[in-house]
Amino acid sequence: MAREVNGTTVTTFNDLEIDLGKWERLTMRGAIVKWWPEDLFGPRPTLNDLRSVESIAGLLDKAIAAYTRKNPSNTTTEIFGTNPAALKAEGSAGKTIAAIFEAVAEEHLIQPTIIYEFPTAVSPLSKQKPDDPDWVERFEIYIGGFEIGNAFSELNDPVEQQKRFEDQLAQRAAGDEEAHQMDEDYVRALMYGLPPTGGEGIGIDRLVMLLTGSKSIRDVILFPLMRNTGSSQ
Repeated sequence: MAREVNGTTVTTFNDLEIDLGKWERLTMRGAIVKWWPEDLFGPRPTLNDLRSVESIAGLLDKAIAAYTRKNPSNTTTEIFGTNPAALKAEGSAGKTIAAIFEAVAEEHLIQPTIIYEFPTAVSPLSKQKPDDPDWVERFEIYIGGFEIGNAFSELNDPVEQQKRFEDQLAQRAAGDEEAHQMDEDYVRALMYGLPPTGGEGIGIDRLVMLLTGSKSIRDVILFPLMRNTGSSQ
């Protein structure tokens, strides 16, 4: 597509040269290790530091302490998007890893990158890995510092899907507005059976932004204007 539009796999976006012909693959934990900001949070962690609730909580404590010493007037909530203490209190290794990834790695994913091995805790519709139920068969595509596509194997176990929705409802009740709501019709459909299925959703508007060097999604979106409901025109 890049060659068809621009005659080359190289494009320029936000004054950065991006080669759509070269891709990198990283696990979510691998991306955290690679892009860990030692100047803010201290020594770079290892993959072993990102394997259990206890080790991740210890890593977070060290990172917060290092950041606070260097920036006593700032808050780490601005970096992690939530209070790190709340992440620790929830006791979810998966959600904490996802929050750390978004805080320290996502903005650096300028060149085309596939991020895989997502936590089950943040993937309520994805099938778990057979050998490691804490992780799911899911990957996302990042280019230009933001997500371009999301893909996963569909969870087709109605009992497990019901449990996932209930877990999401509990998180929603605790204040997580992004938690998934219950979909009883979907669970009922799964009870009739769903064969092994997978899919990928690509943000076409974002992809067009990259290929054309547009700085605003409003410049490329297909339907930029919305009429009021009930309008006769």
